[in-house]
Amino acid sequence: MIVAWEIHENESAEHASQMITKACIRHGIAAMERPLVLHSDNGSAMKGGTMLSPLQRLGVVSSFSRPRVSDDNPFAEAIFRILKYRPGYPCKPFADVEAARNWVHGFAQWYNEDHRHSGLKFLTPGQRHRGETKALMDNRKKVYQLAKQRHPERWGKRATRNWDLEDEVWLNPDRSVAGQQSQAA
Repeated sequence: MIVAWEIHENESAEHASQMITKACIRHGIAAMERPLVLHSDNGSAMKGGTMLSPLQRLGVVSSFSRPRVSDDNPFAEAIFRILKYRPGYPCKPFADVEAARNWVHGFAQWYNEDHRHSGLKFLTPGQRHRGETKALMDNRKKVYQLAKQRHPERWGKRATRNWDLEDEVWLNPDRSVAGQQSQAA
C-alpha cells in the first residue's frame, strides 16, 4: 500500500525524512510489534544521514535492494512499473507541481482502493492494510464452495481455489528464512 507520498520542486533527505515521520505517526508505526521496512531506491535522499537518523529513531528498517542483488529493489521497481504502465500515465511533463500532485493523488487512490493485486489474492492493498482480509476471504471461500455444490460438473474432482493469504511474503529470502518457511508448509 502507498502509505505516503509527496511531490516537491527538489529532492532532499529533509523532505523524505519529514514524509516518513508523518506517515509513521499517521499509521501508528511506533506501536507495531515488528519493525516497518521502508523499500526505496538507492537515491542519495534515501541514504543520507538526514533520512536514516529519523528512521532509526522511529524503528524503521531501510531496504535498498534484494538480498544478494546489488542493483534494484523489487518492491520499489514494482510500484514504478505499475505507475508507468497505468492507463492515463502522462506522456508530457506536468504543467506544474500542483498538476503532478493531482495526478499522483489519483494514482495512489486507485492503487490503494481499486487495484486488485494478484499477489494479495485480488484484494486491494488498502483492504489488506486495514485488516479486512479475513472476512473477505471467508466470504470468497463460501461462495466458491457453494458454486461447487451447485455445479459439480464444472469442478470435477478439483478443489476450489485456495483463498488463504500468507502472513509474510519474501523475495529471495535468506536460507534460514527459506528453511523455516518450507518446514512450516
